[in-house]
Amino acid sequence: MDLSTSTVLVTGANRGFGRALAAELLSRGATVYAGARNPDQVDLPGAKPIALDITDPASVAAAAEATGDVTVLVNNAGSSTGADLLTADLNAVRLEMDTHYFGTLSVTRAFAPQITANGGGAILNVLSGLSWVSFPDFGAYCAAKSAEWSLTNALRLQLADQGIRVAGLHVGYMDTDMVRAVDAPKSDPTDIARIAVDGIAAGAYEIVADEASRQAQAALAGGVSALYPQLP
Repeated sequence: MDLSTSTVLVTGANRGFGRALAAELLSRGATVYAGARNPDQVDLPGAKPIALDITDPASVAAAAEATGDVTVLVNNAGSSTGADLLTADLNAVRLEMDTHYFGTLSVTRAFAPQITANGGGAILNVLSGLSWVSFPDFGAYCAAKSAEWSLTNALRLQLADQGIRVAGLHVGYMDTDMVRAVDAPKSDPTDIARIAVDGIAAGAYEIVADEASRQAQAALAGGVSALYPQLP
């Protein structure tokens, strides 16, 4: 895919990894809509700020109506409540699912017809190594990312005959505000953005961007004992 002729919508582009993705795409000559709940927070030169709250159907519909030329969609916007499944407020658990699953689906449903009408293109869903392995301390996030992975697989098949390649990006911790309290190795979001955009350009279906995600993917074949060796 020639990104220099593409028009890309990046959700959650006002900070963190979304901003890094938008910057990388701009550096390759793409036209970039930077989606954010508050577009005034978008400070990236060359980007086109657009109001977009992926959990609000009216906001999603308005963003689709305000564009019309999108050929690549990057579903990046996310949440991280730190909710565990047994003791957290159910509203926090629902927020994770409303954002990562229903929000991603809502934006895809709104923009896939636009991409098809413009001759086809690509969708990238920003997933996680936690799509494949879960941790109890933030089980709601893991469950939502796992659901988003399944969604990605289904949409990949469903949209293929419409000329849309659907990719999933799996990555572990990145050095962003979302995980600033986590004491673990973290990737530079600029590096991961470059890997992700390379994957879009190459037409990849699955982009496994770091060693943590590669290890999680490999453990899937080993079953429960490989994924959770701490179990008795």
